[in-house]
Amino acid sequence: MAAFFRKHGTGLFARYPGCTWVGESPRYPLGLRGVAEPDPIRLEDMVLYERERGVLVDNTRRLLSVRQAGNILLYGDKGTGKSATVKALLTRFWLDGLRIVEVPLAHLTNLPTIFAILREQPGKFIVFVDDLAFGDSCPEYTALKTVLEGGLEARPANVVVYATSNRRNIVRQRFSERQDDVNERDTMEEKFSLADRFDVRLTFQAPSQEEYFTIVRALLNARGVEYDWDALLPRARAWTVSHNGCSPRIARQFVDSIEGETGSTQVQQEERTEEAIEE
Repeated sequence: MAAFFRKHGTGLFARYPGCTWVGESPRYPLGLRGVAEPDPIRLEDMVLYERERGVLVDNTRRLLSVRQAGNILLYGDKGTGKSATVKALLTRFWLDGLRIVEVPLAHLTNLPTIFAILREQPGKFIVFVDDLAFGDSCPEYTALKTVLEGGLEARPANVVVYATSNRRNIVRQRFSERQDDVNERDTMEEKFSLADRFDVRLTFQAPSQEEYFTIVRALLNARGVEYDWDALLPRARAWTVSHNGCSPRIARQFVDSIEGETGSTQVQQEERTEEAIEE
């Protein structure tokens, strides 16, 4: 029992594999709400982006083995599985002492408080910030930049920050900023400085149509759905047109639709069988 608590911590962190920052209150004295049923997605269920996942897994293993681990920014096209990849790490490593603390964008100013709480815990933590996107200047942007690198207090050795964004440079840019030759360089460097403070930056590009078909077939096979690919191919292609592009998310939505149809057919067949038996 002592070994368990040394590895996983006590209280909230021993009971839940993940937490979400909700702010301090009488109900949540630490400001953290435990997530009893996190997303069960697994790394083994994902298709493509093997190199990117490998870097993330290796960095997480370094964190768990008390070696030097870095902060990572996952950026790229929407629906490519950036957030799902981070969440899948919890499924793989939570029994090894990994915990994820999700911090909403609006609460990034609380990061110093969160780091102070986690620093005192024996477990290893990923502070997860999903869908980063800032305006020109806001306190959340400054807070994240400071905790990544630049603040007086060092980042806890048992904590890393994984963030996702659809933008390479995270902060919105305007053409008007490039019209002032005097300040253009300073403005651009300020825009780029946040992304540059992540130790590793992984790119998730939208798959080609053939790669999209590969994902669809892999998901269908993994779920045990019987299908005729020659008959299904035109529908899979049409789905990308109606849903505006190719991505792992769109592939999953298509497979969900096909699986739902197949499930309905199986239910109807079972009902007909039961009726025949009764007759």
